[in-house]
Amino acid sequence: MTHLHQRFQSFSHSSAATLMMRTINMGVLVFVLSVLMVGCQTFGGKKDTFESLTRGDVSDLPTPDPVVQASFVDSARKSTDKVVNFVTMKEQENVDKAKKLYQQGDAIFRDAQSQQGLTAKDTFYKASKTFRRAAEAAPGTALQQDAMFMESESLFFSDRLTDASESYGKLQKQFPRNRHNDLITARLFNISRYWIDTEKATEGKWKLPNLTDYSLPMIDSDGHAIRLLDQIRYDDPTGKLADDATMAAAAEEIRQKEFDKADAFLTDLRETYTDSDHLFLAHLLGIRCKLEIYAGPKYSGLILEEAEKLVQQTRKRFPDKMQEQKYADIVARAAAEISFHTAERLAYRAEFREKKKEYGAARYYYNKLLAHHQDTPHAETARVRLAEIEKLPDVPTQRLSWLTTVFPDSTSSSPLEPKFDDNNKPATESEGPTLLR
Repeated sequence: MTHLHQRFQSFSHSSAATLMMRTINMGVLVFVLSVLMVGCQTFGGKKDTFESLTRGDVSDLPTPDPVVQASFVDSARKSTDKVVNFVTMKEQENVDKAKKLYQQGDAIFRDAQSQQGLTAKDTFYKASKTFRRAAEAAPGTALQQDAMFMESESLFFSDRLTDASESYGKLQKQFPRNRHNDLITARLFNISRYWIDTEKATEGKWKLPNLTDYSLPMIDSDGHAIRLLDQIRYDDPTGKLADDATMAAAAEEIRQKEFDKADAFLTDLRETYTDSDHLFLAHLLGIRCKLEIYAGPKYSGLILEEAEKLVQQTRKRFPDKMQEQKYADIVARAAAEISFHTAERLAYRAEFREKKKEYGAARYYYNKLLAHHQDTPHAETARVRLAEIEKLPDVPTQRLSWLTTVFPDSTSSSPLEPKFDDNNKPATESEGPTLLR
């Protein structure tokens, strides 16, 4: 009996495979025949035309009519669509049938609204399938737009949030200015917030890939949430929730310690949404992000300059907020931290020049440190070092200088040797190796 059962299963699988191959071959055959039939109708199916083609003589062929050519292309497209829909098991184009399917989906959707629990979710999911068939049967029409929206809504209420977000996104891409845009944005925002809140609740816990919960992505829920928020900004940049989505994305990036990405979102919010309610918070968080991005005195100091400008902008643009002690203290601490890092950079550059015996440049950096950052711990070090190198030459004595006369160099000085003006200040600051820039 076992042997017969195995033979029967093998026969069933082979029959299914054979049936599938026959279906695909039939679809290809239908496509080829449809093109040939349309072609024969276009050229009139005349025998002399066929003979002219086989002889290679095209002088007797009639000039193609543009209307006939357009008709041929349209007929070929429709035939191709039929074959593709048949092979992919999609609904064939039929507007009348699409209307009936939409009405059926609407009736199922209304029934689901009167139900509760799992029964309601199953019914909503059933409605989504019917709406999808209606959208497939009426491509390029207003009915397709409404059917796609109702399909997305049905998936949303059935708690299949991943499928719903993809369906909403597909609708936004295919119909960028659809009349459901505001509600779609709100749905996507709610989905992203749910994913972020779920990720926060399970933070620090070991998580396996999600294979059972349709309301969450398989992996990386917070990453999917940020992409949804970014999609809201892209699809509807002037919408009511665009600035909220930008701030939510920045906050989530900060929580994940991705400060460079958060800074990009916050910069966009400050520059694009100048009337946003989140504008002051975007300034405060922007200062914090820039200080977190700063990598130390060996690396670029541009981020410190940006942070200092942002501190000045915050104090200038929000004088009423600066009257509150807590905000004034936050900005003051940030300004002190920026000053400390800037003084550290100047001290590092001065020390670098000292090691190269370029004491003129070293004195310049120490004096600059004392002039602008006297309240930092590096100021005392600068005073001590200035006293020790005060009488040392600006540049090191060149050894074997007679070789320069015999073999003159094409350049007057090395890029690492700054030129000084009358005030003993480098005419052009050379910052040494690339790491110092």
